[in-house]
Amino acid sequence: MIKKKVLVTGGAGFVGSHLCDRLLSEGNEVVCLDNYFTGQKQNIVHLLDNPFFELIRHDVTMPFFIEVDEIFNLACPASPIHYQYNAIKTIKTSVMGAINMLGLAKRIKAKILQASTSEVYGDPQIHPQTESYWGHVNPIGERSCYDEGKRSAETLFVNYNKQNNVKIKIIRIFNTYGPRMHPHDGRVVSNFIVQALQNNDITIYGDGQQTRSFQYVDDLIEGMIRMMASDDSFTGPVNIGNPNEFTILQLAELVIELTNSKSNIVRMPLPPDDPTQRQPNIDLAKKELNWEPKIQLREGLQQTIDYFASII
Repeated sequence: MIKKKVLVTGGAGFVGSHLCDRLLSEGNEVVCLDNYFTGQKQNIVHLLDNPFFELIRHDVTMPFFIEVDEIFNLACPASPIHYQYNAIKTIKTSVMGAINMLGLAKRIKAKILQASTSEVYGDPQIHPQTESYWGHVNPIGERSCYDEGKRSAETLFVNYNKQNNVKIKIIRIFNTYGPRMHPHDGRVVSNFIVQALQNNDITIYGDGQQTRSFQYVDDLIEGMIRMMASDDSFTGPVNIGNPNEFTILQLAELVIELTNSKSNIVRMPLPPDDPTQRQPNIDLAKKELNWEPKIQLREGLQQTIDYFASII
């Protein structure tokens, strides 16, 4: 097998650290780039003794020069609490980060994958969402720094491909959970687990009937690896998510059951622009990548709960 040199931006983050693990396990050399805005050194400390792993502190809004074969561009805060904390920084990370990494890929003739998001669909008016759907996004809303930043990044990727023949891949990631999630990232899975383990009230926004589709991190990593290895003619975008849909209330009840928690469920007002439904159509991923998720919610939640129990 040929050893590739792979750059992972955002490599100390929740998803990025799992990707670094997988790439190293397959015999590659990995360069992890992170500015630790939301990534944590704790996520990759177990890799620091590996001679084929290199960690560099760098912000993708600044140009970066290196020789690699492939680039996975994951750098960007992904939870609402973190991406709304500094909205300008978030959109700069998406847009300037894409420009800098695409410029690098163009110079060194590397293949590059963009980690886009189901947020490009906004609060969708079609259900489930297919890749051909253009989305329903408020360009000046609370979430727009992230939604529009990722939409702009997709535009940049497509244009670098058309104009400069850069080999691109775009995946749209749906709700993902698993070990190494930030315990205070404000996302529903980590919120519920932390609240349940501490026997605190579990807070649901609205009536709890809004739906989400939850994907375990190992399934996402498999989708990423397959997408990067796919034929160059297939650029995406492609949805990578678990199409099994659950209400937020069902998730809360399952977390209480699996943690044997004494928590009560309390309701809070719904935040603005919160999508009521989010579910991927993954027909394209099945057809082009022979990919579909393997780990269902109960099994994945148990592994995530075990992780949180070990750090709380």
